[in-house]
Amino acid sequence: MRARMSILSAGIRCELREVVLREKPAELIALSPKATVPVLQLTEGTIIDESLNIMLWALENYDPENWLNPPNSSLTEALELVKKTETQLKPNLDRYKYPDRYTGANKIEHRGKCTKFIGILEEILSEMPYLFGKRACIADIAIFPFIRQFANTDRNWFDKLPYQHTQAWLTKFLNSAHFDIAMKKYTQWHAGNVVMFFPE
Repeated sequence: MRARMSILSAGIRCELREVVLREKPAELIALSPKATVPVLQLTEGTIIDESLNIMLWALENYDPENWLNPPNSSLTEALELVKKTETQLKPNLDRYKYPDRYTGANKIEHRGKCTKFIGILEEILSEMPYLFGKRACIADIAIFPFIRQFANTDRNWFDKLPYQHTQAWLTKFLNSAHFDIAMKKYTQWHAGNVVMFFPE
């Protein structure tokens, strides 16, 4: 989602191969042995297989919405918050969403740790509409998909949390045109299929 939104913002059009992870095509594994998505292959053959790095590549090419320049801080600090989210929130989010996949995982315990982390975002967002000022930056785009996952795990419960600023911040992205386009469903890719592009 965040990679697609950055590609979209940068005005880049790329060939799209929609994969189903339970049926990973050999072509995906050949490009990136870890076989996770997204994977971006550049024209000259370079492979970028981390979503944050795809975001940076796209926005370094063209950044019309100025996402790489947080209004109240630096790119370094914005990326530090993203990394903090990925290392502190994401592991607990995975164990909250899929406790059966992790030995010893306690869904409620991990939900509580996620909630505590989101409290940090709530404090920031209580003072400004976005994480680093009056407009969105790369941190907002990189982090909101995790908050969306957390919210959607039990939406009724999430909506009752006393985190109205975070909820409003999330809603802005869910109602955005970029999100609508990024979330469009595509048919599963197979070798020999008609070429599809993103955006269409």
